[in-house]
Amino acid sequence: MAIFKYNSHRPHRTSPDLHLHYWGQEQCAPGHSVGPGVRDLYKIHFIHEGTGRIVVGETSHTLGAGQAFLIYPHVVTHYAADQDSPWTYSWIAFTGEEAGYLLSRTSLSPEQPVFPMDQELMPSLFERLSEAADCQDVMDLPLKVILYEFLSLLLRTVPATASHVIPRQKSVYVEQCLHYLHAHYCENVTVESMSASLKLDRKYLSTLFKRTIGLPPQQYLLNFRIAKACELLTETSCTIGEISHSVGYQDALLFSRMFKKVKGCSPKEYRIRHTDTDIVL
Repeated sequence: MAIFKYNSHRPHRTSPDLHLHYWGQEQCAPGHSVGPGVRDLYKIHFIHEGTGRIVVGETSHTLGAGQAFLIYPHVVTHYAADQDSPWTYSWIAFTGEEAGYLLSRTSLSPEQPVFPMDQELMPSLFERLSEAADCQDVMDLPLKVILYEFLSLLLRTVPATASHVIPRQKSVYVEQCLHYLHAHYCENVTVESMSASLKLDRKYLSTLFKRTIGLPPQQYLLNFRIAKACELLTETSCTIGEISHSVGYQDALLFSRMFKKVKGCSPKEYRIRHTDTDIVL
């Protein structure tokens, strides 16, 4: 059974730079599987017992006790616990403008999302966050302190080499790209239009974006659009054509093809499967 908690504070009211959304723990059922799918936040799982597998694109990783893995926003990911020795894991989920920059200073990437847990903070992170959340009057500050403590430890655990660290100014460019894509995803967005708007060279911008986020801008935009489409499919009664236009596709058939490419099923099938069902963590 899964146990999870949410930070009730809204991210852009109290902490625009880094915000902890929720954390939890679970003893997985044999073969417990999530995805393939995308999320709109960073999520880290810590493996306490058992084994399982995570798949990102064409890359597969097998993980056991003492390891952890990072899921990147809008990157299609699938993970599953072993049938005979399923995982027991805990997790945290966070967002914020500072998150991408801090993670760019590690050796982690969507293709290489696995890292070793330390022996002090990470195994007890769920308990520490839950204890801090009990202090209702000052809840947000202790949670933020623990999250920064964890990220500081992560930078020491899996540091990037000097040649792979993204300078802060370059990270700002990537943040500007993300803001642009999030604001204009329902329009006819191209890398050319984005680079022109930000007054940056197209090739330089694409290279920097992929190096920081782990995906080229076009792939990130596709995943973001499909994630928004999934929200509309499960939370509204809009038609497939209306949803297609809402996420930047004038051609509903093209939208359906791209949706199936990412999610493995048609928009209609996705709506049937996920309407009125529980969210799997």
